[in-house]
Amino acid sequence: MTPRIIAANLVVRLKSLGREKSAMFFTIAFPVILVLVFGAIFTTPEHRDFALPVQDLDQSASSEDLLNKLSARGVFRTTPVPADADAVQYARDHKLTLVLVIPRGYQAAHARRVLEGDGDASVILTYVHDPSSTSVETKLHFLNSIVAANNQRMSGTVPFITLEERSILEREYRFIEFFVPGIIAMAVMTSCLSGALNLNAELRQKGILRKLATTPITPPDWLLSNILYQLVLAVVSTASILVVSYAVFDVRLLITGWLPVYIVLEVFVFVGIGMMLTCVAREAESATAAANAFLFPMMFLSGTFFPVEMMPSFLQSFARVLPLYYVNEGLRAAMIFDDNVAALRCAAITAAVGAVVFVAGAVITRWDND
Repeated sequence: MTPRIIAANLVVRLKSLGREKSAMFFTIAFPVILVLVFGAIFTTPEHRDFALPVQDLDQSASSEDLLNKLSARGVFRTTPVPADADAVQYARDHKLTLVLVIPRGYQAAHARRVLEGDGDASVILTYVHDPSSTSVETKLHFLNSIVAANNQRMSGTVPFITLEERSILEREYRFIEFFVPGIIAMAVMTSCLSGALNLNAELRQKGILRKLATTPITPPDWLLSNILYQLVLAVVSTASILVVSYAVFDVRLLITGWLPVYIVLEVFVFVGIGMMLTCVAREAESATAAANAFLFPMMFLSGTFFPVEMMPSFLQSFARVLPLYYVNEGLRAAMIFDDNVAALRCAAITAAVGAVVFVAGAVITRWDND
């Protein structure tokens, strides 16, 4: 080994990196973004401050005292649910993972227990929950501990408060069945964005894109051909995920016409975004860094691996402007809940984003700039 040659080559590479401004930016910014984002998620106390919607059917001083106890430990922020609403439907409509119902007669039972010394007086509180949410178990843990502490303060032969569960789902699902739609959305996004970005950056660096100006192909033709290519890959990837999921885990998902609709829409969205990012990442080396800086935050902030509600409120607001969030929500609405209204709403938003980025990608892609 020749140290002089090694040092000279190192200097050349460092100077080359210095000329690649976008590569330097994304390489440095990406890990910093991850530290800031996930530090905010997992170290900010706010993610332990859960919202707990409560339907108080008793509307009494005793039920109000219970609400105060639920909020006293700083774990829950109780919010009212209209007394005339169906708790299960309300939870579905408002995408709530846990709703507590205080029944009528709570104060009467409390008075018999405390004032009359009736050790058999008790009451059943119903919690309506979404078993698909990974945060529900944490919420129930805190709810059970608060109820247990309340029961310990009230002597008697039976616990005063008993919790009874009701699911918002018509049938029980396993977590894998909520995980698969998110994996499908993530796989299509990764393939489309990385594929379009890396390919175009490489062709630009080699000067091939400039030569396309002498051919009949136009930027919209080029963009559409990329979309069709990625669509083929997306179909193969989705089919593979579903085959493995059904064969190995025996998942039970609803495969309807919404699945191909979302695949097509997602391909349009992320190929278009990849074409737009090509004007930023002009070298093949910086394309990977740019793709990662875009993919990883979206992957983790769009509800693919854990519920958006676990994040601080400002990140929840940010998540709802990400296109992958609506693909995840739409696929789960169609494949799990059979909710055509929610699937249509998310598809409309995704389609609008796809139309915008397709037009923008076609406008930005100009052969004479390459």
